[in-house]
Amino acid sequence: MHEYSITELAAGLERGDFTSRELTGHYLERIRRHDGTLNSFISVTEEAALARAEAADARRARGEAGPLTGVPIAHKDIFCTDGVRTSCGSRMLDNFIAPYDAHVVERLDEAGAVMLGKTNMDEFAMGSSNETSFYGPVSNPWDTAAVPGGSSGGSAAAVAARLTPAATGTDTGGSIRQPASMCGISGLKPTYGRVSRYGMVAFASSLDQGGPMARSAEDLAVLLGAMAGFDHRDSTSVQREVPDYRATLGDDIRGLRIGLPAEYFGEGLDAGVRAAIDEAVAALRAEGAEITEVSLPNTHLAVPVYYVIAPAEASSNLSRFDGVRFGYRCEDPRGLEDLYTRSRGEGFGDEVKRRIMVGTYALSAGYYDAYYLKAQQVRRMIRDDFTRAFEDVDVILGPVAPTPAFDIGEKADDPVQMYLSDIYTLAVNLAGLPGLSVPAGFANGRPVGMQLIGNYFDEARLLNVGHRFQQATDWHTRAPGDFA
Repeated sequence: MHEYSITELAAGLERGDFTSRELTGHYLERIRRHDGTLNSFISVTEEAALARAEAADARRARGEAGPLTGVPIAHKDIFCTDGVRTSCGSRMLDNFIAPYDAHVVERLDEAGAVMLGKTNMDEFAMGSSNETSFYGPVSNPWDTAAVPGGSSGGSAAAVAARLTPAATGTDTGGSIRQPASMCGISGLKPTYGRVSRYGMVAFASSLDQGGPMARSAEDLAVLLGAMAGFDHRDSTSVQREVPDYRATLGDDIRGLRIGLPAEYFGEGLDAGVRAAIDEAVAALRAEGAEITEVSLPNTHLAVPVYYVIAPAEASSNLSRFDGVRFGYRCEDPRGLEDLYTRSRGEGFGDEVKRRIMVGTYALSAGYYDAYYLKAQQVRRMIRDDFTRAFEDVDVILGPVAPTPAFDIGEKADDPVQMYLSDIYTLAVNLAGLPGLSVPAGFANGRPVGMQLIGNYFDEARLLNVGHRFQQATDWHTRAPGDFA
C-alpha cells in the first residue's frame, strides 16, 4: 500500500480494497520500523490517527467521502495541532501543547485526511539541512549519511521513505523545494497569501508560506486544493477563488514558453546537477515546450537581501518567547531580566540566536536605513526582474539547489556555505511567487530536483508542467531501496 499515490489510495479505499484503519496501521508500522534510522518524526499520534481512520471509514460508508477521506498525512511540527505538541524543533517549545488547529490543519481535517504525527524540522524553520533541530538531525533516505535538506527535512524524508503518502511543509526561503529536491519528491511553495498562515508559527512573516509535499505533481494538486483558500484570521490571506488544480493537469504544453535564467547556470552549479537539468529541459522540449533564455540580473543579491529581512522579522516574531507566558522557562530565575536572559539563552539553539542577533542589529537605531530599508528596496528590484521575465515566458526553469544533498556535518560550521545552498530558491520568496520542485534525476547517487517558477497564482500551470514532465519520466516513482 505504501507504494500507492494519493489518487491510488483514494481509489483503493473507494473500492474497498482496504480500510483507512488498515492503511493507517500500515503506515504506523512503517514508522515504527524505519524512523529510528531517519528521525523524521518528532511526535507520532498513533491512538488519535487510528480513531480518525475509523471515523473516515464510517464517513465513507455513509457516502460522504472526498478525495482525501481516510488518506494518512503528516504535518510539519510548525503547524499548531489542537491537543498535540507543537515544538517547532526547539527546546523553547518542547512542552507546548497547542490549544487550537492551524488553518491548514483544519482544512485537511475537513477533507478527511488522517494525521499520523508531526515531522522533524530545523529549529523555528531556520536552516537548510535539518541539523539545527533540538531533536537531532534527520537522515536522507537515499543515503543516511546525507542531510535531507531543510527546514522541512522531516516531511521530505518521511514522504521519500514511504512513511507517509504526503506531508505539509513551510517555505520561507526554499524550505519545501530544497528538501523535496534532496529527497527525490515533489514539493510546492504556493503564491504568498494562497495558503493561510494562521496557526503556522511565524519565522519571517512576509516570506513564510505553507504548502504540500508528496511524490507527484498530481498528489500536490489534490493537497493544494484542500489547503488553499481565504482565511479572515490571516491578514495576508488573499480572497481569491481556488481552482480545481487537477482539472488542467493533462493539458498540452506545446507552445509553452519556458525561460532558463542565465544566472542559474553559472559558476557554483554542480556538473551532475547541470546534466540532470539539461536532460529535464530536453524532455520538456520533446513535449513541445519552447525553450528560451531569460535574465534575472539581481539573483546574486537574493542571499544578502534575504539574510537581512528574514532575521529582522525573526527577531521581532521570536521576541514573544520570553519564558513568561508559555514555552521553556529557566529554573529559579533571580529576577525578570535573569528570567528573560536565561530562558532565551537556554531555550534557543545557536542558529536561532545567530539570526535573532543579526536581525536585531539590522533593525537597531542607526542601522535600519542602511540595512533593513536598503534590503527592502533591493527586494523590489528582484521582484521586478521576474515581472519583466514573465512578459516573455510563461514559466521559469532551473535547478533547485546548486548541489545534491551534502553529508551531515559537512557545512554545520560554515553558515555562509549553508546559506548559499538556497541561492536559487530565495528570490521566489522575496518576490512572493509560486515555485515547484519535481524529481529530475540523480548526481553522485543522490536526488536532483528541477525548479519551476510561475507568475502569481499560476500554481495550476506549474502543476500541469510538472505532471506532464512526470508522465514522460519516471524519476518521481523511484524509492530508496532500504525503505522499499
